[in-house]
Amino acid sequence: MPFGAKGFGSRLTSGNWKRRLLGASAIAMIVPIAAGAVATAAPLATPAHRSPSGGYDELQVPSSMGPIKVQVQWAARGGNAALYLLDGLRARNDRNAWSFETNALQQFANDNVSLIMPVGGQSSFYTDWYSPSNFNGQKTTYKWETFLTKELPEYLEGWGISKANNAVVGLSMGGSAALTLAAHHRDQFKFAGSLSGYLNISAPGMREAIRVAMLDAGRYNVDAMWGPPWNKQWLRNDPFVFAPELKGLPMYISSGTGIPGKYDRPNSLIGVYNTSSAIALEALAQVNTRAFQIRLATLKIPAKFSFPLTGTHGWKYWEGELWKARPGILDALNAH
Repeated sequence: MPFGAKGFGSRLTSGNWKRRLLGASAIAMIVPIAAGAVATAAPLATPAHRSPSGGYDELQVPSSMGPIKVQVQWAARGGNAALYLLDGLRARNDRNAWSFETNALQQFANDNVSLIMPVGGQSSFYTDWYSPSNFNGQKTTYKWETFLTKELPEYLEGWGISKANNAVVGLSMGGSAALTLAAHHRDQFKFAGSLSGYLNISAPGMREAIRVAMLDAGRYNVDAMWGPPWNKQWLRNDPFVFAPELKGLPMYISSGTGIPGKYDRPNSLIGVYNTSSAIALEALAQVNTRAFQIRLATLKIPAKFSFPLTGTHGWKYWEGELWKARPGILDALNAH
């Protein structure tokens, strides 16, 4: 769940960093960001019956939320496998950050798997909400789980993408969401990956931190998402709680230590702020991920874990972890 530096939100500028410092301590407990660039206009797509062999499209997919832009890099040889890449808490409405913050497209360019990158969903946790957020005047109710597990796969089936041969990987907010979607939709996903995810949402302070982070990222009201903290939806979306449902699913789960690494070279006050936030966010992700590792071990559920000695909450680190997850993804989907 991206929340505050590099992968969790927009970088501060000289004109607004002082104002944002007021919320720094809260954000530093839980917000992943996905900064963005302006995307080209997305044309309406005409479904085919077989996946194109290679190439890139931006589709407009019908949903209960209105048309959703989806960036797609087609499988190199027209295969039916797909990898869904989920964004962070500050997901933008123009592009999915995997497409420009990382080299994900290049990593899978020669593989027989389509990359599916949904655009939008700021602070959504890619879940179905109860109602629109009443704090920011949201007009529609988020229904991201319905979109990703029903509307989108049904649409992509017209392009030759299987509804049953998919993997899902996300960072931060998208990390916990990836495990949630895979656990509750085992008929759709054959692999799940969480990079710097928050996988123990029921831990002390986590629910409060999520509430504060969502207010900071778009003024979203968490009660419109999963209801009050005692609501059962919090448990349904907590990987630590639903872990038994992941038995038999190939998984790649990673988190850095928060110790600055080769991509952390701040050269300004703003850079120091962003790096400090990234350190705190990754340290929290590490604690959550280590707890989840112990949870799976007690359940005797195998998973591949990666804990680099250095690395903060940032896109270049997630790029490297995606590369390490790639062999397992291709094996699970038979997409070499």
